[in-house]
Amino acid sequence: MITTTAAGLVTCRGCCCGNPAKHPDVDHGGELRTLQQFAADHPDTVRLTTSDCLGPCEHANVLVVRPSPDGRRAGGRPVWLARLDAHALRTLQVWLAAGGPGLADVPEYLALHRIRPSRAGTTSEGSPML
Repeated sequence: MITTTAAGLVTCRGCCCGNPAKHPDVDHGGELRTLQQFAADHPDTVRLTTSDCLGPCEHANVLVVRPSPDGRRAGGRPVWLARLDAHALRTLQVWLAAGGPGLADVPEYLALHRIRPSRAGTTSEGSPML
């Protein structure tokens, strides 16, 4: 069994996310490389997973920040984000380094990129599956 103290970061790269034809104004590859490099440099802080589809296809480059086990015990819940610009990516990294959901408040600038999960990404009670 693998245990981790890191927060989880799930990034969507399916048909809508990561697609320059649908969202030509977004540097899809650059964003993914930034997240991959941060995860590689900070394995105790964040674990990155790439998903084919997270659901809210009206947004570009959806990602979900999952709390670490300590963050979950402190009441943290998944935070859904989309269309992060360079400043939001840097803010995300600082927030994750501070502990992420449950251990540090969502930064104000990052909250501007917060989205609601689609119905497909929720349980029957309406809470996120992640």
